[in-house]
Amino acid sequence: MRSGSQSGTDNGPAGGRSLRRWSVLISAVLVVILLGAFAVVLSAIGDLSRARSRLLDVVGPAVVSAQQWGSDLVDQETGVRGFILSRDEAFLGPYADGLIGQEVARAAIVAMGSPEVDAGLAAVDAAVATWRDGYAEPAIDAVRAGTDVPGDSAGKRQFDAVRAALSVLRDEMADQRADGRTALNDAATRMAVTCIIALGVVLIAVCACVVAVHMHVVRPLSTLRGQVGRVSSGEFGHTVAATGPQELLELGHGVDIMRRRIVDELDHARDRNTALDAATEDLRRSNAELEQFAYVASHDLQEPLRKIASFCQLLEQRYGDRLDDRATQYIAFAVDGAKRMQVLINDLLAFSRVGRNDDKKVVVAAADLVDAARHNLAEALDSSGARVEVGDLPAVRAVPGLVTAVFQNLIGNAVKFRAAQTPVVRVDAEPGEDDTWVFSVSDNGIGIEQRYAERVFVIFQRLHPKDRYPGTGIGLALCRKIVEFHGGRIWLDTDVTGGTTVRFTLPKAHATVG
Repeated sequence: MRSGSQSGTDNGPAGGRSLRRWSVLISAVLVVILLGAFAVVLSAIGDLSRARSRLLDVVGPAVVSAQQWGSDLVDQETGVRGFILSRDEAFLGPYADGLIGQEVARAAIVAMGSPEVDAGLAAVDAAVATWRDGYAEPAIDAVRAGTDVPGDSAGKRQFDAVRAALSVLRDEMADQRADGRTALNDAATRMAVTCIIALGVVLIAVCACVVAVHMHVVRPLSTLRGQVGRVSSGEFGHTVAATGPQELLELGHGVDIMRRRIVDELDHARDRNTALDAATEDLRRSNAELEQFAYVASHDLQEPLRKIASFCQLLEQRYGDRLDDRATQYIAFAVDGAKRMQVLINDLLAFSRVGRNDDKKVVVAAADLVDAARHNLAEALDSSGARVEVGDLPAVRAVPGLVTAVFQNLIGNAVKFRAAQTPVVRVDAEPGEDDTWVFSVSDNGIGIEQRYAERVFVIFQRLHPKDRYPGTGIGLALCRKIVEFHGGRIWLDTDVTGGTTVRFTLPKAHATVG
């Protein structure tokens, strides 16, 4: 696999439009199309609104005003005839009202602003002026003066001309209203067609953008995902080659560089594992040799020591009366050395066997382990008069024999390194962190200086001469190894003054510590 890997220093991929440029281009096209469609639709809506406004607000009211103007002219003519016949001024009321009404109607017609309508309006104005000046006003003045009224036939002819001019004006305005309706319908049709076309263009543009995104983004991304999936499933020899926008090309290139690095790391890991397997095999062979050495130490080495001690004692018993005091002292030295060597060998064996036996960790009451330790130390406790106080101790998950040895060493040290007063040992426990209990073993002995807080847990480290305090210097180192085997830690509490307090942690009963 290493032969297929490449250097990670090659240049990145070239070519391809960037995803940002694609997004800007697509967004710009969509915005332009939407703005164009919006402008066209707004223009169509404006045409429709203007056509409707002219028909409803200008042409329609003007047509109504023309009808009203005709009524006002008829009222004027009727008022003049009634005044001529009755010579009563009250009959001139419709004539005066008609004059006022025709001005309002005329203003509405003028607002249309049509040249044809303006021409018809001028014709009506001329005919009305001819009738009024040629007949109506002279007749009114004659009646009031009591003279002869002008001929009625001339007035009738003039008013018929007014009717004819007004009829022409009404026909022209009707044509204007028909044209307005046609313009309104055309504007509505154009708006509908414009909306449909604009919607179609927008829909086509959106579909085109979706197709472009699918072709240039989604499909290349799906292809890249498939290639990455093949690599993640274990095909580390598969080269990742991306297509599409520049970002995807760079992403694929980066993934391929990462793949090559993984391949290189796997090759190096295989080399390291091979070396580790060899080292493990050497360690297994070394452990087997150590086990063989432990067997020799526990049997073959202790047997000569027992012979030395026993024969020295026989020599003292049988020839004691023939030996001087110096010879007796030498024999005592030899016996003591042999016994201490046996103790040292046994302690070393116990130290080396921690974590190497087949004992399983079980849930056990810590108080029972303390009781077992007190039972093992019964002779030392009785001879020193020591008192062991045990608090409320919880259950823990541990190897019973090993933790008993911890309590036995700590309580035994409290008795061994006692002060002048009677030894008092206190064993307590309190909740700790990460599913652990913190145990403490306190005494009122000679104590340990703070500068030796770490040294006392190192194997063979002694703080006192052997002739004053016996021992091999392995006890606290053994405690440390046992506690660490259970996943805990042990330390000397330097904040406590007077005596010694050693604390250590053990997993709770429900903990899953290995």
